Amino acid sequence: MRFKEARVEKHIQQKHPGCPDFAVAYLVAEVVAKEWTGLSLGAAVGITMQSVLRHRMTDYDQLLLTGVDREEARRRVQPKINAMLAQWQALDFADMKSPE
Repeated sequence: MRFKEARVEKHIQQKHPGCPDFAVAYLVAEVVAKEWTGLSLGAAVGITMQSVLRHRMTDYDQLLLTGVDREEARRRVQPKINAMLAQWQALDFADMKSPE
């Protein structure tokens, strides 16, 4: 099953309102380009977000190149991915309070 662009974009904007527009556009393109079998739209978006953030926004690939095994590399980068997803789930970056 292929998801429609407008549906994917709406889903991301509703579930991840803090996601920057450039990231929404990129993620939509990634989701609609794939054939998804037996997965909901939310699962497809979640898998795509995890993968994009892991490979593009962390040192995951560098860890693999230095001999760290895949499971350990994923464990090391997951906190950063979780933090980015938490920001994206916030209404707006500006609305997020900094620690005092």
